[in-house]
Amino acid sequence: MKSIKRIIKQEKIVAIVRRVEKDSFKAVVEALLEGGVNCIEVTMSPGNPEETEAAQEMISILKDDYAESVHPGAGTVIKKDHLKRAVSAGAEYIISPSTQPDLIEAAKVLDKVAIPGAATPTEAVEAEQAGADFVKFFPAAVSGASYMKALQGPISHIPFLAVGGISTENAEEFLQAGAAGLGVGGGLVDSEAIDAERYDLIKKKAEKFKEIIEKNSS
Repeated sequence: MKSIKRIIKQEKIVAIVRRVEKDSFKAVVEALLEGGVNCIEVTMSPGNPEETEAAQEMISILKDDYAESVHPGAGTVIKKDHLKRAVSAGAEYIISPSTQPDLIEAAKVLDKVAIPGAATPTEAVEAEQAGADFVKFFPAAVSGASYMKALQGPISHIPFLAVGGISTENAEEFLQAGAAGLGVGGGLVDSEAIDAERYDLIKKKAEKFKEIIEKNSS
C-alpha cells in the first residue's frame, strides 16, 4: 500500500476510464502508457450491474496484462460489495465521490489506498480521521482552485487530488493551488477520440498533462 501511495504522489495524475467499451479498452490503456500515464482508474457504476461487471473485468485486464506497467484503481465505489469486487479484480486504490467512513475503513482493512471524495472541511477531516490516504476534492472545476486552496489552508496536512472537470486548461491552476495530484476523465480519456479510433490524441493529451505536472513539480 505504501508504494502505491508514493507512486500516486510522484506521478500526480490518475486517468479515469469511464464507460469505455471493452473492445477499445486496451487501445486506450496503451495510448495512456505511451503518453506517460500509468495510474488508471476504472469506474464502477452503482446503478448499472452490467457496467460494474465490465469495470471489474477491465480492472482484471490491467492486473493480468499490464502488471509491470499499470497501477489499477477503482472509482465511483460507494458500496462495500463493489469495493470487494474491485479488490478481488486487482484494484490497488479505491476512489469514491463521497466520504463514507465505513467504506474507508473497509479499504484499509484490505490494505488498499483509500481516496474518498470531499467538498467541505468537515468531510475532509472526517475522511482523514477514518484513514483516508488522499482526499478527492470533487467536483473540482465547479468549486474552483481558489476554493480548494482556501479549504486546504487549515488542513494542509491532508493531500488533495483535484477531480471533476480537470483539463489541460485548468490543471496548472489546481497544482499551483496545492493539489497533490489530478484525477482526469474526459479531459484525457476523450470519448470522441475513442469513437474515432484516434488513440494518438489520447497519447498527446497524456503527454501534455505530464508536461504540466513536470513544470509544476517542486
